[in-house]
Amino acid sequence: MQVTDFLITKAESSYLLENFTLRQALEKMEYHSYTAMPVLNSEGYYLYTLFIDDCLWMFKNSPNLRFIDAEKIPISSIKTTREVLPVNISASLGELLRKSVEQNFIPVTDDLGVYIGLVRRRDLVEYCRPLLLQRLGKTPEKP
Repeated sequence: MQVTDFLITKAESSYLLENFTLRQALEKMEYHSYTAMPVLNSEGYYLYTLFIDDCLWMFKNSPNLRFIDAEKIPISSIKTTREVLPVNISASLGELLRKSVEQNFIPVTDDLGVYIGLVRRRDLVEYCRPLLLQRLGKTPEKP
C-alpha cells in the first residue's frame, strides 16, 4: 500500500490559508465539524495545523477579546500548541501508521513540499482492522 491509496486530495479536502482570520477559521471548522485543519500559504505549501483549542486558548488568554474582534485577528498570530509534521507522498505505510497514533490526519506533501492532500486515521484503521482481527483469530463482522 502507498500513500496514494489513502490520499484525500487537496481538491477534496478542506484547509485554511495563512491570511485567514480567526473568525474565518472558526467558521470553516464549524461548518465541516473539524477540530483541526491544515494551514497553507498562498503558494500551497503546508505550514502547520491549527487546532480548535489553539483558537480557544487565544480567547482565554486575551480577556478583552470579543468574538466580533475575531474578524481582525490573523490566524498566523495564534500560538499553536502541537506540531503536526507532514509526510512526503512516497512515505511508507509504517510511517503513516506511526503518525496516525498521534493525529487524526496526516498532511501529505509532494517532493517540493507543496501540500497535495491528507490521509485520515480512520481510513488507515479501516484498512488495518481485518488484518488485526485475523491476527487475533477473530472474523470481521459483516456490514
